[in-house]
Amino acid sequence: MTGTLLDGITARTVDTDRYRANILERAGSGDGLPVVFVHGNVSSSLFWQPTMLRLQPERWAIAIDLRGFGDSETVDVDATRGLRDYSDDVAAVLRTLGVESANFVGWSMGGGVVMQLILDHNELVASALLQAPVSPYGFGATAGPDGRLLTPDAAGCGAGGANPDFVARLAAGDTSADEQTSPRSVYRSSYVKPGFVSEYEDLWVESMLSTKTGDGSYPGTSVASENWPGSAPGAKGILNTMAPTVFDASGIVDLDRKPPITWIHGADDAIVSDASFFDLNYLGQLGIIPGWPGEDAAPPQPMVTQTRTVFEAYRAAGGEYTEVALENCGHSPQLEHPAEFDAALAAILR
Repeated sequence: MTGTLLDGITARTVDTDRYRANILERAGSGDGLPVVFVHGNVSSSLFWQPTMLRLQPERWAIAIDLRGFGDSETVDVDATRGLRDYSDDVAAVLRTLGVESANFVGWSMGGGVVMQLILDHNELVASALLQAPVSPYGFGATAGPDGRLLTPDAAGCGAGGANPDFVARLAAGDTSADEQTSPRSVYRSSYVKPGFVSEYEDLWVESMLSTKTGDGSYPGTSVASENWPGSAPGAKGILNTMAPTVFDASGIVDLDRKPPITWIHGADDAIVSDASFFDLNYLGQLGIIPGWPGEDAAPPQPMVTQTRTVFEAYRAAGGEYTEVALENCGHSPQLEHPAEFDAALAAILR
């Protein structure tokens, strides 16, 4: 175990038929269903430790490092399956642990993983708290509340949008804040609302730096496109798993069994937003990326609007859904507003 553990958290390896997983645990004193935490992109289970320690003492808390993150095995991600490599991995870990049903907390990309679990491993999910989740229509290259695909190849999303200097600094283990593209600077500007201060910042940077880089991991492969901005998602790697051509979780609306969902998100989220600074179309609209073809061809993705539309349809179709929107909060409510996050989690666990 290379990650820094807080008192009360333990780590172990779980060998599954899919990959060798590292998990963090906080033991529970009761018999209630466990709470399973699924991290997002460029992070790991380390981010969940304070949240796990604050959880009601009777709850068994489990945080899973996805493949290519933290101390889990690095196995190439088949992006043609969308987020299913990750959701199937999580299901395999819990199967190995003997867990037949659990409450899930998914953050960002991990929220998409949990939505995929609801689709493919429905009986496993007792409830889902989705924190700043990726839109049910993926990340980038769609328009409108219904997630309309802008181009057949989803140009402008996936691995081609990764900043090469950020990738290089991840690979080099850069802990500085000397440049805007360093992981620490990205954490300060995007993971939280700028100005937020945490005693655990070094741990969060350590977690980010556990991300494995390469074609099969972060960011993945890209292909040339005749559509602006000139690249489209490839078949391997992390960022391509959320391309709308391979990931679409809007089908949760049509499920017979609908576990309760709580959606918690910050009003100042720079990553998952209707004006995301990680959406190439929005950056083109701002003039940061040249040659933007205009609002008709490449509008910014309304990520929050899409998520709300799907979840409201989920409720209209008989599902239970609660939205918690937090002011003065970025991409990480569990860090920035722990009391509100804990209350939302306690409510859905009840």
